[in-house]
Amino acid sequence: MNTIGFAMRLTLFGSSHGPGVGSVLDGCPSGVPITTETIQREVDLRKPAPGIGTARAEEDIVQVQSGILEGRTTGAPIQFFIANKDSDSSKYQAFRVTPRPGHADYPALVKYGPDHDMRGGGQFSGRMTAPLVAAGAVAKSMLVTKGVRIAAYSQSIGKVTDDKERSFSEISENRFNHSTRAADSRVAARMEREILAAAKDGDSVGGIVRCLVDGLPVGVGEPFFDSLDAELAKMMFAIPAVKGVDFGAGFRSTKMRGSEHNDPFKIVNGQVTTVTNHAGGILGGLSDGMPLDLRVAFKPTASIAKEQWTVDLKRKKDTIIKVQGRHDPCIVPRAVVVVEAAAALVIADLSLRGGFFAR
Repeated sequence: MNTIGFAMRLTLFGSSHGPGVGSVLDGCPSGVPITTETIQREVDLRKPAPGIGTARAEEDIVQVQSGILEGRTTGAPIQFFIANKDSDSSKYQAFRVTPRPGHADYPALVKYGPDHDMRGGGQFSGRMTAPLVAAGAVAKSMLVTKGVRIAAYSQSIGKVTDDKERSFSEISENRFNHSTRAADSRVAARMEREILAAAKDGDSVGGIVRCLVDGLPVGVGEPFFDSLDAELAKMMFAIPAVKGVDFGAGFRSTKMRGSEHNDPFKIVNGQVTTVTNHAGGILGGLSDGMPLDLRVAFKPTASIAKEQWTVDLKRKKDTIIKVQGRHDPCIVPRAVVVVEAAAALVIADLSLRGGFFAR
């Protein structure tokens, strides 16, 4: 299905090379302060940066068709639409016969048959994240009214990893100052070189987006199956190219002992806190009052300029394919704002379900 959420539901519609893409956000309370300029600014952050991304001839202009009036949500469903103006579908028909490695072409053709929309990847395209970001801008503004803030950054790209522990304020202030969305200028420069080296080889690289959520109160989440980490993981895995999600120490915790991984409780200024945050701000599927800390792994961009092996589905033979057209050598920088939006939508939904906005 193309709908996610319970108290606040997001539905995506459209396709990569159709008339446009859009979303409907239903269940948002009335009175949330949000402007079209704020929404547009968030969507603009998803654009590829010159040099390390592919240029687009047209801007993604967000049309807010309902649900926001005079800078505030009305309580009605909020509908966003972004027209597709710069698309070339001529190259995609060949993929009905020779599916691209790393793409959904083959399983989609088997599932949907000859009527599947191959153009630009159709509903499987990363373009579907543009209206997700638009909806996420509303969720972010909704959370800010309760003191909850979200900031993500590129923690690794290819073989370049930012090993330094970054504070929320450091990430929030610096991430959009660099084209790679790194939290540090020196790391950003190394990441840029890594991307450009892959592009020069006609190849691509992946990486990790780390996301922090500050100000989340204790108790957000609906265990068992709708726990905070389970709902976040589901949403993150819906983002095209995501191959892994972990929280806090995550997979690194497998190499730790319980005495190392457990986060000791402590009273600071009369408030319960923890000395460390290996749990990533989640215990038993509920937020524990510490910053929520998750990492999202993105595979290398599937479309590359190198020749690759595939199959000819008509002739039932192996063959060679070379994907033409413009493709980002790394999607991680563009994914940073997508991860933020996805996290905001989940947390806003669970906060409504738990009565957080009624307090």
